[in-house]
Amino acid sequence: MMGRKLKWGILGTAEIAQIAVIPAIQQSERGEVLGIASRNADKAAEAAREFDIPKSYGSYDDLLADPEIGAVYIPLPNHLHEEWTIRAAEAGKHVLCEKPSSLSSAGTSRMIEACQRAGVIFAEAFMYRYHPKHRRIKEIINSGEIGDIRGIHCTFTFNNTDQADNVRFNKNMGGGSLYDVGVYPISAARMYLDREPEAVTVHALFSPEHDNVDMMASGLLEFPGGVNLTFDCGMWAANRSNMEILGSKGTIAMPKMFGWERTSVVPQIFVHVGSVTREERLKGFNSFELQADAFAKAVLDGVPLPYEPEDAVSNMKVIDACIESARSRKRIEIG
Repeated sequence: MMGRKLKWGILGTAEIAQIAVIPAIQQSERGEVLGIASRNADKAAEAAREFDIPKSYGSYDDLLADPEIGAVYIPLPNHLHEEWTIRAAEAGKHVLCEKPSSLSSAGTSRMIEACQRAGVIFAEAFMYRYHPKHRRIKEIINSGEIGDIRGIHCTFTFNNTDQADNVRFNKNMGGGSLYDVGVYPISAARMYLDREPEAVTVHALFSPEHDNVDMMASGLLEFPGGVNLTFDCGMWAANRSNMEILGSKGTIAMPKMFGWERTSVVPQIFVHVGSVTREERLKGFNSFELQADAFAKAVLDGVPLPYEPEDAVSNMKVIDACIESARSRKRIEIG
């Protein structure tokens, strides 16, 4: 029998909320979108009508004051994540916050401390992690089929330079490719290796016509045992989203590593050992929907989420070092 549903409030009308997260919550087993807020009441009302959401609010505070709402999803610009996570926690709401969790590891620590004081759950919205293909990849790694991991290479690039007013091009609002898409390969490498990097070196393209944010970045993360992640991320390059895990005996390749899978799409894993390549096909899932149900089960049923809140702090420590390395043109050790 299906359990009770978590009643969600959406803080903002960002594109990611409208095209992905709101529909996913509405399609999930354990979630219901009860309200949506904007600083513009008309904009909130328009979104509520479009998505058949019962309530709309002309301010974020009004949504947080609604006792019927149990959890909030925060898709606001990056520089607002810390403030509104803390305010949501103080209002007694559980928080699913879009990545990056904040603009620094110190900021993320403050967010988590506020949630812990309030007794609410916090999670960073890395939706891809909830797809079962990643559990399968871990199984292949742990089986020893590709041997010992020697390195990981990952890419995540796209081109949105036709959107001149995009908040990703605003430095003070937390713009830049490392915050926007670099967080993905970094979190994935940490997930697969189950350890933290010791140092980073990053080279980036800082664009004066885009408020000097990093429009492209390439990096090396040094993990214990001589293992590394090489990655590139960008907002001014051709679309790519893939990962290869190199082992002493073989490789695992994922050509659509961070794709927004829908039920009509079949994700693929390629395992290459010796002269044999095996393709594994898994059922398609909407990762946003899986994320919504996992969060609801954590809140309503006490089922632990796959990652503790402190994982967000660890990921931001790496991002902090990457940005410092890119701006200073130096190798940065992570303390």
